[in-house]
Amino acid sequence: MPWAGHGAQWQTLLAAVIFISSYAVFALGKLPGLRIDRPGMAMIGAVAMFAIGVLTPRTAIEDINFSTLVLLFAMMVIVAHLHQAGFFEWIAATVERRITPPRLLPVLIFTSGILSAIFVNDIICICLAPLVLLLCRRLRLRPVPYLLALATASNIGSVATLTGNPQNMLIASYAGIAYRTYLARLAPVALAGLLLDWAILRWIYGPAPELQCASAAETPAPGAGARPDRAALRITGVVMGGVMAGFLFGFPPALVAAIGAAILLLSSRLDPRQVYADVDWGLLVFFAGLFLIVGGAEQAGLIARLMRFAGHWNLQRPAWFTLLTAGLSNLVNNVPAVMLLKDLAAKFTQPQTGWLLLAMASTLAGNFTITGSVANMIVIEQARGKAEISLREYMRVGVPLTALTLLMGWLWLR
Repeated sequence: MPWAGHGAQWQTLLAAVIFISSYAVFALGKLPGLRIDRPGMAMIGAVAMFAIGVLTPRTAIEDINFSTLVLLFAMMVIVAHLHQAGFFEWIAATVERRITPPRLLPVLIFTSGILSAIFVNDIICICLAPLVLLLCRRLRLRPVPYLLALATASNIGSVATLTGNPQNMLIASYAGIAYRTYLARLAPVALAGLLLDWAILRWIYGPAPELQCASAAETPAPGAGARPDRAALRITGVVMGGVMAGFLFGFPPALVAAIGAAILLLSSRLDPRQVYADVDWGLLVFFAGLFLIVGGAEQAGLIARLMRFAGHWNLQRPAWFTLLTAGLSNLVNNVPAVMLLKDLAAKFTQPQTGWLLLAMASTLAGNFTITGSVANMIVIEQARGKAEISLREYMRVGVPLTALTLLMGWLWLR
């Protein structure tokens, strides 16, 4: 129930200020004039909700969705084991030996898309972006189209599963949709989107974009000098196979992923500190703080007022809801958008359709601009100083790709 008591009006007003300020920083990426990013603001907003008395320790425990945090952390640990065992370097070295430049673009699109569906797209971008840069230099190819392919394909591929990206994991915790049901409904959208991504990039840049004049002979091949740890790869592969089987058989995703991560930590020969270094702790902090900010807004009655406002505009029609989700995802980022719209999705006449539309639109909208998703920003940052991608160049691909994939997703889910 909304918070009530002495001074409720001014506390509700303060809660609204905290809520709006937090979402403004999520939209801007950082607090102007200060070195406070999204995770930092999420924690500041959560602490402020406690300070004004809207949240209490008891209500805070209820507001935090622990299954989402466990699922996200466990998947990060599994991917970290693959990374430390040399899995991604092995893929890059195999591609360099066997793939000709005209075939690199589709191979990269479908490889990053499939890996993002199985794992978490943000982590896939962290692992693959440096390898894509090395591959392009070795093959004397302009890196920008391939970096765009990595960012856009990782977003599109991640829409296929409940574990493909953080916002899908959040939806999995609230919606109660079975992994197989979700896969059957949205995997076709992901596949069609990857094909469309390839077509648009090929149309804009050609099959083998712009050979560079500089020689790359001095650049070591991806994975050169570092052999993959075959024993660690075998253990991780077996565990990952078991985790995927658990997902498909309908066991709780958070529990299955946590068991898989625990087995790897018990059986792996890798240094745990290296594994923990690959975990995106900032993203976990961001999620925890966001749960508390939205929980505080709910206790203050703000979310109920937003839902009443949305009800007047009849936003539970698929077309309007898709546009609202896409717009809000680009305004404040997709995870905060999902937290805001989850109550609206649950009130659809057919709630499963609402949840699927929310997952589809919040994910595919991430390709509209550079700041549309964390995966995009990771690729841009990894490439800084080696390949500059301007907003205009990104949007040449992102705008038509987002519009067409959202249209396909909406038509499919109707």
